Amino acid sequence: MLILHNVPLAPLTTLRVGGPARYFIEAGTATEVREAVDFARSQQLPFFVLGGGSNLVVSDAGWPGLVLRIALSGINHRHNRGYAVFEVAAGEDWDKFVAMAVARNCAGIECLSGIPGSVGGTPVQNVGAYGQEVADTIDAVQVLDLQQGEERELLKDDCRFSYRTSIFNTTELGRYIILRVDYALKHGGESRIEYADLKKYFAGWSAVPTLAETREAVRQIRARKAMLITPGDEDCRSAGSFFKNPVLSAAQHEDLTRRAAAKKLQVPSYPALDAQRKISAAWLVEHSGFSKGYTSGRVGISRKHTLAIVNRGDATAAEVLAFKEQIQQRVEDIWGIHLEPEPVFIGF
Repeated sequence: MLILHNVPLAPLTTLRVGGPARYFIEAGTATEVREAVDFARSQQLPFFVLGGGSNLVVSDAGWPGLVLRIALSGINHRHNRGYAVFEVAAGEDWDKFVAMAVARNCAGIECLSGIPGSVGGTPVQNVGAYGQEVADTIDAVQVLDLQQGEERELLKDDCRFSYRTSIFNTTELGRYIILRVDYALKHGGESRIEYADLKKYFAGWSAVPTLAETREAVRQIRARKAMLITPGDEDCRSAGSFFKNPVLSAAQHEDLTRRAAAKKLQVPSYPALDAQRKISAAWLVEHSGFSKGYTSGRVGISRKHTLAIVNRGDATAAEVLAFKEQIQQRVEDIWGIHLEPEPVFIGF
């Protein structure tokens, strides 16, 4: 096991900000994961588990302990109860796995195409987009339980998935290291065309789009919003969608509707959001004065996607944080709603 010192973390994230890790280990096996944990404990070091770095903001001071990068690889495939179950190592690239599943005509994650990051990160925040979320297909999660010191299998219900949450980022935060995720996909299943962007893309089609056509559509839509990583594109230097779509109570929804009506605005309504009384965070941000392309020093809003805070070049984590707080405060002042960030913040 190779232990590196003072490794810059900014290049390992899509936002490209942040300082170095005091110690850095890349683990390619479950045994190396255990050895890294033992090293951190023996040195009394705080440690952080790094995946693809796509949903992460690292402080300018960096991380004072050990950063453990999960590089476990391998995908196995079996059939169970009419489903194709893919056992995917946590270090595998998420979009490459989606491409493999679609190529094998297995439905359930085609709308999650183009999302950067690794497989191990998907259960943590119950990654979702365009009407699908990984909780729909996760069968089990293999973990290293740091509390009990052993590998365990957590079934779907054990993970307590909800909108952008699970036990991994709430009640059991820091207890588990994800080693593998098992997805149960429907062989020969139909594409899920639920969100407005996809319905618009396929408007006029007489046949149900294939999984491959749906994957391509999602990737094109994400590319137009700079949510598909393209080297050299400034608008791709982001942590993805920076804010969650708020889930409102009936009273909050009524208050928002009243505030919007006073400004002669109508709160956008989509069936996929209405089911949980979710509101578009992008609409709230844009109608609080932060339109696409807005710039504040070395940070700003993507020219293609209102929810993406971008690093316009050599920005600091402190600048990103200050800009995030400025948006949150303005939205709260105007609409009475507090926006929750999606990325993980470390070292602050």
